[in-house]
Amino acid sequence: MQTLKGVKTGQNVRVVKLHGSGPVKQRIMDMGITRNAEITVRRTAPLGDPIEVSVRGYELSLRKEDIDIIEVE
Repeated sequence: MQTLKGVKTGQNVRVVKLHGSGPVKQRIMDMGITRNAEITVRRTAPLGDPIEVSVRGYELSLRKEDIDIIEVE
């Protein structure tokens, strides 16, 4: 299982599944990160948190604990 955490800057991936439950998972889904969504990693902060991604035509900054629940391929 590869999560968004392991994706390098500039790579494009597709969301396979969101793990977890409750308000964190719902917040991720409300941002447009759902199954089969295409994500491009734009840049990573110097210490690795947060990362900036492009999804559905807009930019998002995600924290490390959020990207750990996003399974991609």
